[in-house]
Amino acid sequence: MDSAARRNGGGLLEGLYRVIMRRNSVYVTFVIAGAFLGERAVDYGVHKLWEYNNVGKRYEDIPVLGQRQSEE
Repeated sequence: MDSAARRNGGGLLEGLYRVIMRRNSVYVTFVIAGAFLGERAVDYGVHKLWEYNNVGKRYEDIPVLGQRQSEE
């Protein structure tokens, strides 16, 4: 590492280490929060992809299903 990077406080990885990975409790919290948010993002994306590929085939898309005839 050159002297200019050391004077400026290091690179991106050193900054990441200082903020997240220095304390174990912060690192574990970061990993758990990242896993939760990643799972939510993948779930949302797969759901939207499934809806896009099945337009017109879903129960909600067929107008005659689920409607009762009026008994008048």
